[in-house]
Amino acid sequence: MNPFTYRDNLLYAEEVSCSKLAGTYGTPCYVYSKACIQDNYQAFADALQDWPARICYAVKANSNLAILNLLAQLGAGFDVVSGGELERVIRAGGDAGKVVFSGVAKRSDEIRRALLAGIYCFNIESQEELDRIESIAKEMGIPASVSLRVNPDVDPSTHPYISTGLKDNKFGVEIDQAWELYQRIAGSSHLHAVGVDCHIGSQLLDLAPFRACFEKIFELVDRLHGQGIQLQHVDVGGGLGIPYAPADVAPGPREYAQVLSSFMQGRQLGLVVEPGRAIVGQAGLLLCRVEYLKHTSQKNFALVDAAMNDFLRPSLYSAWHEISPVCEEDGDEVLYDVVGPVCESSDWFGSQRSLRIRQGSLLAVHDAGAYGFVMASNYNSRMRPAEILVDGDQAWLIRKRESVEQLFADEIIPG
Repeated sequence: MNPFTYRDNLLYAEEVSCSKLAGTYGTPCYVYSKACIQDNYQAFADALQDWPARICYAVKANSNLAILNLLAQLGAGFDVVSGGELERVIRAGGDAGKVVFSGVAKRSDEIRRALLAGIYCFNIESQEELDRIESIAKEMGIPASVSLRVNPDVDPSTHPYISTGLKDNKFGVEIDQAWELYQRIAGSSHLHAVGVDCHIGSQLLDLAPFRACFEKIFELVDRLHGQGIQLQHVDVGGGLGIPYAPADVAPGPREYAQVLSSFMQGRQLGLVVEPGRAIVGQAGLLLCRVEYLKHTSQKNFALVDAAMNDFLRPSLYSAWHEISPVCEEDGDEVLYDVVGPVCESSDWFGSQRSLRIRQGSLLAVHDAGAYGFVMASNYNSRMRPAEILVDGDQAWLIRKRESVEQLFADEIIPG
């Protein structure tokens, strides 16, 4: 579903005017659609209903407590990559028993906390990590359920910063090493192998890399089964993309499940998936206001009150996001570079966008529900924006705009 539509030339979030939201909560601010998140989650649940599947939402995509609480109510598990994300899940009412803990550099205190919380399993990324978890599990007297993240050396054909399944990436263990490590786990009284995990990258628009990855992972599962090592699940990670640009064509959960079906058929295995962007990406937008229209001999600039510290994806990945006026203005369209106030030339949201706008116009940066606020910072001592959740004709402030006092709260002048 598209929760952001125009009515009488005004952009709405579900049943609430975005202009009204900006007036009430100020700009910049993030706006999320509850209905869209619910629909996207349910699309995965429906597509995977033929197997015992656990949908572990990737917390790194959007970790607001209200979003996590909504997903917990829908029955989601969670994929976390830090102790802080685990605490967020617990605080939001999520079930620690449905948590998989990923990440390449888990600290000892994070491992201890996860064992005490009773998480479902650790996704192991190296032999050294396995050694540490075994040692801590022995010390605490709590057996650790583990799943090895296998690096299948598959090119996901995505941005190099979010490619994670090639041999030169830092993630996972090579398949040959995984075979040896599973044998070692089988001989340990403090470790229990419950699954195998893979995740080759993010924002994939082609199903072929998934298929190539699954072939290698399920071949490993069969080899382990032949040696008497029975696993409870295969964790196929996340990575399903969304259509950011007009030319993007993204497969949905149902098409993704069709690829999985040939591998899952006839197997007594559970399935874990870790979608993040595919659930929340299109459910959010960033509202900002045009402070000035600046015209030079080379370009026209729309200078807005949001910046790269609020939304980093365009600066970090050269990511394309649709930008539209909240109120459709009269007049001629003009090509603008939409840029922010931060003292970096990389502080931009869109280049050469055709817009009918004026000073004071509100703009919406679309598909900003994933990797938006979670990557925000205080660069240039800017306060991080508010977050709003829309539910039909109601709007809920789910994060207050950061204050100047909060900027300084943890700083100390000695003496």
